[in-house]
Amino acid sequence: MELVSIVLAGLLVLVSCVYLFLRHRYNYWTRRGFPTLPNQRLLFGHVKGINSERHASYVNRENYQALKSRGEAFGGINTFIIPMVVLVDPELIKTILVKDFSVFHDRGLVADPEADPLSGTLFALEGKAWRTLRQKMTPTFTSGKMKQMFGTIVEVAERLRQHVDEHLHEGRMEMKDILARFTTDVIGTCAFGIECNTLKDPDSEFRKYGNMVFEQKVSTLFKITFILLARNLSKRIGVKITDSGVEKFFMNLVRETVEYREKHNVQRNDFLNLLIQIKNKGSVSDKDEANQPVGTGEVGITMNELTAQVFIFFLAGFETSSTTMNFCLYELAKNPRIQERLREEINKAIAANAGELTYDVVMGIEYLDNVINETLRKYPPLETITRAPERDYTIPGTTHVIPKGTLVQIPIYALQHDPDYFPEPERFDPDRFQADVVSQRPPYVYMPFGEGPRICIGLRFGMMQVKLGLITLLRQFRFSPTEDTPERITFMPNVFVLSPDRGSYLRVDKI
Repeated sequence: MELVSIVLAGLLVLVSCVYLFLRHRYNYWTRRGFPTLPNQRLLFGHVKGINSERHASYVNRENYQALKSRGEAFGGINTFIIPMVVLVDPELIKTILVKDFSVFHDRGLVADPEADPLSGTLFALEGKAWRTLRQKMTPTFTSGKMKQMFGTIVEVAERLRQHVDEHLHEGRMEMKDILARFTTDVIGTCAFGIECNTLKDPDSEFRKYGNMVFEQKVSTLFKITFILLARNLSKRIGVKITDSGVEKFFMNLVRETVEYREKHNVQRNDFLNLLIQIKNKGSVSDKDEANQPVGTGEVGITMNELTAQVFIFFLAGFETSSTTMNFCLYELAKNPRIQERLREEINKAIAANAGELTYDVVMGIEYLDNVINETLRKYPPLETITRAPERDYTIPGTTHVIPKGTLVQIPIYALQHDPDYFPEPERFDPDRFQADVVSQRPPYVYMPFGEGPRICIGLRFGMMQVKLGLITLLRQFRFSPTEDTPERITFMPNVFVLSPDRGSYLRVDKI
């Protein structure tokens, strides 16, 4: 009986400590006099249901709207037990992303290359490590380098056309899966120099391990929370986010491919070839590009650093591009007039170039830009981007101080669905991106690739493969809804990118 009493007393003390800790955490912003929101939920803070019942885009949009309705330019919230600052005012967003970039140069994400080699990506690295790597990698994404990869993507796009043509007899197709296989093949050959052939073999290891990364497991969320709460301790004990199977697959694949290329002096017009140049010479030999340095024995990158960049290029390239194409075809199927107009503009541009499809033609079709921009407005690949100040930062015009290292959230999805900037935000309207309309909108309310010096370095490549894939399909096929096409797309709650929670079945007819 005495033992039971001791155990119960111990549990009571433990529960009381947890309660007092959570109460202290949830009063974090109130104690600092920050604008904040009421009605926090135990353990969830201001994000009840996130990643389990609802996608983060919906939850963060509600927080953004609640703060804006109160007339706030920013506000403090708690994501689980992690304090964050949400930015509402576009001018303040510009200040933090651009004007005060010297303070907010880091994303505040998890990166520990020693314990978790694949976390050391350009996307997540901080400070000097990020600056050095960004300088080395920038020449790999010039228009000249994209033109070199263009022919390779054309070949994969032709296989996409053949695949769709061969399955026309089915009457309808699940485009989400087909497009994911297309972009996997593109990234596989451009990043790894390997023919994945997932259009023929949908169960390839590339798809398997790529999909694993985007699943937000409960254990992963706990690890991330722990790292954000105790960065120094987590580094000392070597907490890893990357799945061990994923790490083993990509580390072995890249190492074997690099060793083979170096041994046999294999040269290809792909991303991996450029990274091998950086590894061995310190920079990209770029004689075809004016004003770019030629590699002359500068300090290069390690095999682990090279692998991490190939890894993030693969992840960022195959999932975000395939979902963008999928969302675009969905909207075009639901809006046949827009689809026909786009098809006419594509055919007109190619005809004006003597029927030849070139990089300049693909990147120069204005209405295609508008359609893709509107797709990215409704369905941005990342619903939120973050920054973290390297020191305590006083918000201009206020006395409010954002403590060093605190995550600052720029809610992309919420901004791009704000009716004050985009009237009838659920309506698909590419004309929102005509030059005269854009000029009337405040800047920094549309930024699907981020903004400022940390804007997505692979933007040009991503747009190239999306455009080429859409052009290839729209020239040959017409897309329309089926009885299984949803009236409105909803997102998978446990995937951090915007991904539909069901297959996208469309009717496909040969033109």
